[in-house]
Amino acid sequence: MHADHDGLVAPGYGKVADAFTAELTRSSRGGAALTVMVDGEKVVDLWGGAADADNGRAWGPDTPTVTFSCSKGLLALLVARLVAAGKIDLDLPASTYWPEFGQAGKETIPVRWLLSHQAGLSYPTEDITRDDVLAWHPVVDKLAAQAPLWEPGTGHGYHALTYGWLVGEVVRRVTGQSVGEAFTELVTGPLGARAWFGVPQEELASVAVLAMAPEINLDLLPFTPEFDPVRRAFTLGDAFPSTVAGNGTGLSDPAIQAAEVPGGGAVATARALAAIWSSAILPTSATRPLPEDVLTDMVRVQSSGPQILGLQGIPQPSWGTGFMLDSPDRPFLTSSSFGHDGTGGQLAFADPTHGVGFGFVTNDVQGAAETRTLDILDALRNAL
Repeated sequence: MHADHDGLVAPGYGKVADAFTAELTRSSRGGAALTVMVDGEKVVDLWGGAADADNGRAWGPDTPTVTFSCSKGLLALLVARLVAAGKIDLDLPASTYWPEFGQAGKETIPVRWLLSHQAGLSYPTEDITRDDVLAWHPVVDKLAAQAPLWEPGTGHGYHALTYGWLVGEVVRRVTGQSVGEAFTELVTGPLGARAWFGVPQEELASVAVLAMAPEINLDLLPFTPEFDPVRRAFTLGDAFPSTVAGNGTGLSDPAIQAAEVPGGGAVATARALAAIWSSAILPTSATRPLPEDVLTDMVRVQSSGPQILGLQGIPQPSWGTGFMLDSPDRPFLTSSSFGHDGTGGQLAFADPTHGVGFGFVTNDVQGAAETRTLDILDALRNAL
């Protein structure tokens, strides 16, 4: 693919553009976009490549794509808004808001543990189907009835998809709205940002088509008792393919994209992600930043190091309350950065030190997720 890109590069940020161009050059199957805001202003706003290679659709400035686990950071931001409004107390039992959750040994699990992968519900013991996912309620009913897989609070294990329904149901109970509705009202609507939990029907045709690297396939990993929990965390047993997204399946399925899958299914543009994360730390004409006490609390480390269930030797990020934090295995811009990455290279975060809102998205979903944006971050660090 040719490496031409369009957009804006402010003086002093040329090396960031060069790093983005290098990413595009390495990509043969898709496109990407990068938006960086500093002190509320765009300093880098670039896009290039193919949104749909098979049909010749080029990536445009407002092309949205599946953001995978960047979704978790967006959901944590929504929760932070509700905490700031006094509607959620992170240290109260989740059953305070969602009474049905308080069974099978989960009566005292605080909301915070749902956001920090400590609830012991990283995968469902009863298969969840695609129809369950489309309907929402069957998923949360099954998770509410399930006993924890380990003693909650004694360790963490990545809740790859269940995170979205566990946290999302608390949001639904306290707002009386679906997660997508609450997200639009409290986060994206005031900013005019193109990001959704549940893509509107009229926007589905604009979503970039995912090109998944062949190595992103759970069937290629050793099928051992140690591995099975990881497989179930990403497939839910029956809802998603072993490749996470395929030709019209999984997160490439338009019906799934239109449904609300807040653990990994948020769809957004790079511009939207940068604006959303910038608005978490800086005022806009329509929004206030998160209160300092809420932010300080939610970026305190809750989970780090080896996971209770999972493959050994894989990167071990560090999490606050829902937010992924800067760590040796997942470096961000500075130690103050908070946000979330996503499968195959997606990255979105805020950095209070430099007043940065950052969004990088691609539909060329590569296996080595952790390394895709490191050169871009290095260039940005030098520019700042």
